[in-house]
Amino acid sequence: MPSFDIVSKVDAQTLDNAINNAKKEILNRFDFNGSKSTVELDKKTNVVTIVTEDDMRLKAIEGSIISRMMKQNLDPKSLDFGDEQQASGNMIRKEISIKEGLDKEAAKKVVAKIKASGLKVQASIMDDQVRVTAKKIDDLQAVITLCRNEDFGQPLQYINMRN
Repeated sequence: MPSFDIVSKVDAQTLDNAINNAKKEILNRFDFNGSKSTVELDKKTNVVTIVTEDDMRLKAIEGSIISRMMKQNLDPKSLDFGDEQQASGNMIRKEISIKEGLDKEAAKKVVAKIKASGLKVQASIMDDQVRVTAKKIDDLQAVITLCRNEDFGQPLQYINMRN
């Protein structure tokens, strides 16, 4: 039976490129001249750590990261902005985690939307992905179109299309 998987993943190399480009942009900006701002990406835990002096610079760094992600064709919905924390001295630290895999709530929403559509497909949750099977590929393509038109709070990719 034809099937495909709905997942939510971020390409690690593309993310690394986007963060590095944002760092370069911040270093070259006039309003960051003499600033002690840093942006670090921990590739193992997929967490971006920002340390800067004030709220204005923090917002500028966040905007730079989002714009660089969009230019690299990464969806900024995959960013989970944490709370601001006080670091040493008068510095502010903020951690941004990158969402990997569909969480249970988003997977349940995807399955409910597919079942409510009335298409002759079966959708099942498998760990951090949703597998959709059908007798016809046309039904699977209709499911992809349906999911692209909805907002589930996370970017979705459609992989492993099998015939």
